[in-house]
Amino acid sequence: MKENYIIAGIQQVGIGVEKLYEAWKYYIDLFNMDIRILEDDKVAELMLPYTGGKPQRRHALIAVNMQGGGGFEVWQYSERKPKPLDFTLNMGDLGVLICKVKSRDVAHTFEEFSKNPKAHILGGLNKNIDGNQTFYVKDPYENLFQIVQDDYIFKDEGQSTGGAVGVTIGVTDIDKAMTVYRDILGYDKIIADETGVFPDFEGLPSGTQKFRRRLLTHSQPRKGSLSELFGPSYIELVQVLERTPKKLYEGRFWGDPGFIQVCFDIRNMDALRKKCAELGHPFTVDTTQNIKEGNSFDMGDAAGQFAYIEDPDGTLIEFVETHKIPIAKKLGLSLNLKNRDPEKPLPKWMLGMLRLMRVKSSKI
Repeated sequence: MKENYIIAGIQQVGIGVEKLYEAWKYYIDLFNMDIRILEDDKVAELMLPYTGGKPQRRHALIAVNMQGGGGFEVWQYSERKPKPLDFTLNMGDLGVLICKVKSRDVAHTFEEFSKNPKAHILGGLNKNIDGNQTFYVKDPYENLFQIVQDDYIFKDEGQSTGGAVGVTIGVTDIDKAMTVYRDILGYDKIIADETGVFPDFEGLPSGTQKFRRRLLTHSQPRKGSLSELFGPSYIELVQVLERTPKKLYEGRFWGDPGFIQVCFDIRNMDALRKKCAELGHPFTVDTTQNIKEGNSFDMGDAAGQFAYIEDPDGTLIEFVETHKIPIAKKLGLSLNLKNRDPEKPLPKWMLGMLRLMRVKSSKI
């Protein structure tokens, strides 16, 4: 394998909930996240730094939208009572604040959501710092989603929205955070860097305060087996300037309610481990040290390896090196990615078979 690691894109944004199927049904109905890639109800044995030093059983599933973008990993503790955030999340707090959802026509999506009783819109239709239209919604579990303009479509299904196209992350120092988001994750292109009070934030908690915002993307197209499904993505860093932010997972476990992490699909975990360590962000969890099934970690219907790092404020970034994914579970079909060219995307017709794993919300 080549010496450098490859990032194919945002694989998923983790969302901790208290009622998994209820939440997933909501995400299908509003965001069309109806392709179930995998589902797993096992003990998380290797996340001890973030689960109180004890293995914890959890039930999780990953679902995607066939129009492209990353998925949602909907996540619930199976035996432990989840601990919700015990204060009101405010913009600029430290962690993943917002999941960005792609739309090819934000104004049309706003009109559509305005008629949908399940869509709790915060504020109105506004301009994002990149000059494009945008708006925000809040789910029933207090999670914030931003609808953003993105023209990339993997498979046109006539839907208003696609999948996750990025996240907004609260940091204490934008420039310091660039070591992770630019130098490790490859978000090397600054789309906008603005300081002030922003109209599109006005409907958000403490959104009328003064912030510095930097919107990033990657200058080079992503490569890798699943890169065409994920498409381009964005990271927005937000630094509040008039108060001391709080850590969203202070005193709570990985998987407690809220946005847990942003996860990247990668190849060459060894090279990535070396790079992260050199830049002062070593792996805090690394399944390659606990190999199962030869050299893959069993993840239910899928297999691979995963690792975590923390950004300077402790926000979790996950890396998954996918070795096997199901493409038509009912037919017993799966793809082994280990021996494929790590830079070459899978054919669209092959990934298109994922539609055979579509689940209707009425069947949940």
